Amino acid sequence: MNINYPVGDFLIRLKNARMAKLKTVSVQSTKLVKATADALLAAGFLRDVTLTDGVLEVGLVYKKKEPVIMDVKLVSKPGLRIYMNVDQLEKRRKPSILILSTPKGVMSSKKALKERAGGEVIAEIL
Repeated sequence: MNINYPVGDFLIRLKNARMAKLKTVSVQSTKLVKATADALLAAGFLRDVTLTDGVLEVGLVYKKKEPVIMDVKLVSKPGLRIYMNVDQLEKRRKPSILILSTPKGVMSSKKALKERAGGEVIAEIL
C-alpha cells in the first residue's frame, strides 16, 4: 500500500484510535513519522513508541479513562505548507500544542520556543 502523506495518515490514525478508545496504533514507519511519534512521546501524548520490522507501534495515554489527545488537526498538507517563525509562535495564545519540523528536528511548540527555532507546522494537538 502506497500512502501519499504518511505523517498525516499517522496523525489521523491517532485521532481515530482516540475516538474508538484503542490503546495502541500500528502504522508503517518513515523517518518523519518516527520523529513525530518521538515528539508526541516527549510532549506526553503517547505512552510508548516501538519500531519493529518497519512497523511503528504507539500506545496512547489515558487519564481517568479519557484520552489525553482530544483532537488532532493537520495544518500543513502536501499542497499547502504552513511555516511559523519564533515570533509567530510566541504570539499564539491558544492552549493547543503545535508539532513543528524545524532544522533542529521535529519537536513541540514549547520545545521550539526554548530552542528558538521555527519551521513547518505539521499538526495542532488539542
